[in-house]
Amino acid sequence: MPLKALVFDAYGTLFDVHSVIARWEALWPGHGANLSQQWRSRQLEYTWLRTLMGRYENFERVTRDSLRWACDNLKLDCDEARVAMLLEEYRRLKTFPEIAATLPRLKGRKLAILSNGTPAMLADLVWHNRLDTVLDATLSVDELKMYKPAPPVYQLAVDRLGVDARQIGFVSSNGWDAGGAKSFGFRTFWINRAGAPV
Repeated sequence: MPLKALVFDAYGTLFDVHSVIARWEALWPGHGANLSQQWRSRQLEYTWLRTLMGRYENFERVTRDSLRWACDNLKLDCDEARVAMLLEEYRRLKTFPEIAATLPRLKGRKLAILSNGTPAMLADLVWHNRLDTVLDATLSVDELKMYKPAPPVYQLAVDRLGVDARQIGFVSSNGWDAGGAKSFGFRTFWINRAGAPV
């Protein structure tokens, strides 16, 4: 069955969540990479826990809380001004090098983002990286008040794009997300950027 749509995860797939390590390193020399890793890990854990407990907070709040946790865990001084600056940087993450050339070549089918990010966070990323001309839709879990890999989140792409699940290709660099999409019924493409075991 031919694919009529390709749906992309945003964070870690299109946008490099670690592309701002230099900024962290400038603030806390010797801690940039570790802070970025801990921040991202805690961010994902919070989304899963909040969905399982039915206690949704949007991704901006989750991102702020996980940043605070990572700074506390590493014993880094992080006042409100630094938190605000770091969160602003998160709205300007860079795409991975191949994205700008690859997405336009995939036109001919619907192209969309399906992400945990809030609509405002995603709009900033798409605009900053000039992807608005190639994407047909940017879908956020925020309207459902639950995070991936909850099945209703993947259903959102089916409903919004008007394409059968079997004709949607889902692209993610996150193994847990690719697994959730496959379980839902999408044809899944895992970009294993970290070289993790299957």
